[in-house]
Amino acid sequence: MVSGKNYIGNQLSAKGTTTYQTFNPKLNINNQYVFTEATSEEIDEAVQLAHQAFKEFRNVPGEKRAEFLNAIADEIMALDNELIEVYMSESGLPEGRAKGERGRTVFQLQSFAALVKDENWRENTIDLPNYERAPIPKPDLRKTLIPLGSTVVFGASNFPLAYSTAGGDTASALAAGCPVIVKSHPMHAGTGELIASAIVKAAEKTGMPNGVFSNLNSSGIEVGEQLVKHPQVKAVGFTGSIRGGRALMDLAAKRSEPIPVFAEMGSINPVIITSNAIANRGESIADTYAKSINLGTGQFCTNPGLLLTIDGAETNTFIQDLAQKTTAIDPQCMLHPNIKSNYTRLGSEVSSQNGLEVISKYEAAVEENFAPSQVSTVSGKDFLSNPKMHQEVFGPFSVVVRCKDEAELIEIIDGLEGQLTGTILAEKEDYNNLSNIIDSLQNRVGRIIFNGVPTGVEVCESMTHGGPYPASSDSRFTAVGIGSIRRWVRPFSYQDFPKELLPQSLQ
Repeated sequence: MVSGKNYIGNQLSAKGTTTYQTFNPKLNINNQYVFTEATSEEIDEAVQLAHQAFKEFRNVPGEKRAEFLNAIADEIMALDNELIEVYMSESGLPEGRAKGERGRTVFQLQSFAALVKDENWRENTIDLPNYERAPIPKPDLRKTLIPLGSTVVFGASNFPLAYSTAGGDTASALAAGCPVIVKSHPMHAGTGELIASAIVKAAEKTGMPNGVFSNLNSSGIEVGEQLVKHPQVKAVGFTGSIRGGRALMDLAAKRSEPIPVFAEMGSINPVIITSNAIANRGESIADTYAKSINLGTGQFCTNPGLLLTIDGAETNTFIQDLAQKTTAIDPQCMLHPNIKSNYTRLGSEVSSQNGLEVISKYEAAVEENFAPSQVSTVSGKDFLSNPKMHQEVFGPFSVVVRCKDEAELIEIIDGLEGQLTGTILAEKEDYNNLSNIIDSLQNRVGRIIFNGVPTGVEVCESMTHGGPYPASSDSRFTAVGIGSIRRWVRPFSYQDFPKELLPQSLQ
């Protein structure tokens, strides 16, 4: 049951006077629940609890942490239809999406549980001593990975479950041994509270220390700012806009003790389509990408916002076909009126740039908060000369760039900001000519897809979900998959320690 209160450890709390409600974008009305924003006192209490909990939680054996993570998954499933109904009312997303995202959230928790059940994930190394070595004896050195400390996680607007309260950031941080304080996203605070209740129940059932998890409500930026500035917070996880992520990075860098912010931010996910691919299967590509552009109303961080082709008659036919197929798909509901407003504003700004031509736009009347899709095209020369065309338009919006040749196409790739993904659509006869494109993409993205679509991020060990700034704040790490646990740990060495004082896995 949604109370509208904050979870300060295992206790519900509502000491403040600032309240807000979530919004049903499909019905265009406020939801019934009223949420109380966390006060400075509650923020400090949550952080102090986490700080105390870390002293115990960091040493909880992996098998027990695995039990905790699996219990969270079980408690989430036990929420059953109440969770699905609140999720739908706060996001405007359909039941199938809600259940699919719940399944992904549970799978992530179970994957990290399997990872930390033993200590192999710590990448332990042992260098035995040689005290007889001359002129300087070699010491006994043993290295492991240890958790950073209390971690703040910001819920994401576009994934109320998989990237939010018990999403990948929280699951990986808890798996590493870091207590987590979630700054709940105001667009789905009810969903967040239900998930928080599941985490708290799981913590109590498995004997975790109070304070290992807290969930704080906030309709603005003040709570998040206070959390990032708090001296006992040691790391931050964020999924959202470049503006929001950059603000958190700057706050963290200005602290007397700077801390890492692992932010996954903007991306337009360039797609390179060869002339041979267009000639051989242009209609099929147009059909596939029309669906990808519209998937989830374009509200995925991997939405294909930029398509790069070589100019020509067949390319022009393909662009017309893609545009018609894209706008033939009925508009869908966006997550919130603010997101719809930003989509309209940014889409208009990009569309008004000189040289850009809107090929097809959904022209029929649409319901409130629903987003009409749009496909535009521009020459490579005009695209290169105008950085405003390079910005992400969060929604079902894509620009097709007609390059005069491969050299101009590569120049465009090289001039892009960092991206989460790049995609190549090519035929076998293109293989010998793709090395320069692959090299350029590899320098700008975290993952290259071949003959597929960027939408859809598999949760597995080999997945990289990140990329050069501003796709993410640190391209050495992934935000998806079990490898994301490395964000919340640091290497630590023991030198000449008695065996009895070493962790079991280093003895």
